[in-house]
Amino acid sequence: MEQTFAVCRVSVAPVRASQTDKAEITTQLLFGDQVEVLEKAEPWWKIRNAYDDYEGWIDFKQLIEITEPEFHLSRDQQTLVPLGTLNKVIAADGSIYYLAASSNLPAYKDGVCELGKEKFQVSFEPHQTTAQVSGTDLAESALFFQNAPYLWGGRTLFGIDCSGYVQTVFKLAGIRIKRDASQQAEQGITVNFLPEAQTGDLAFFDNADGKIIHVGIMLNANQIIHASGKVRIDPIDDEGIYNPELGRYSHKLRIIKRFIDPIPTR
Repeated sequence: MEQTFAVCRVSVAPVRASQTDKAEITTQLLFGDQVEVLEKAEPWWKIRNAYDDYEGWIDFKQLIEITEPEFHLSRDQQTLVPLGTLNKVIAADGSIYYLAASSNLPAYKDGVCELGKEKFQVSFEPHQTTAQVSGTDLAESALFFQNAPYLWGGRTLFGIDCSGYVQTVFKLAGIRIKRDASQQAEQGITVNFLPEAQTGDLAFFDNADGKIIHVGIMLNANQIIHASGKVRIDPIDDEGIYNPELGRYSHKLRIIKRFIDPIPTR
């Protein structure tokens, strides 16, 4: 198959495990996400997300084909939608797209972004990442999603899973991490002990078989914010996350990883 590249043309699109509407949603594409097309079985295309190399199947009508130069340019120059609920772009026909935080604005310039040959007027100031990000910056972004409902494969305020949540928060900080918790646990620098955890560190949790199944963002050495039922703040100790509503531990702590420079000590 001739190499094909495309970009997501809708606010949010489900990516499925196989080429049927009945298949499990494994992740989502957001507006402006660039993909490489690996296989076509119309109306389904198997794609690889340029941001994290995640693969799955999507209805091709939710994509616009782009050239390889457009693909590489948009992939390397990330301009993002900021935190908020009313961020919108306006198509040439006047129709409105309300966009999720961390969505891409390809080829953004002077208030306009482009998806292939289509242009969209951007009605907000795009998010700018900074060279130096702090744990406080991560925590502020993380708190925006508090009470967002849990959705397997979700990546938006209206439905998000644990690893999609931390990936989104870190993307807004300019830190690229993988899609699944088990992949994310292989990144970063290990923090040896829970009392050494700092704001913005990631804590990972495993099941009885030792497989990483959950991740959350440390607010401090005693609290974690994570997507479990909803995005919530819970206490954490050496055993794991304690859920006061359930009256028991909900997740068993496995490892803590750091992705930003540690806070200097005097």
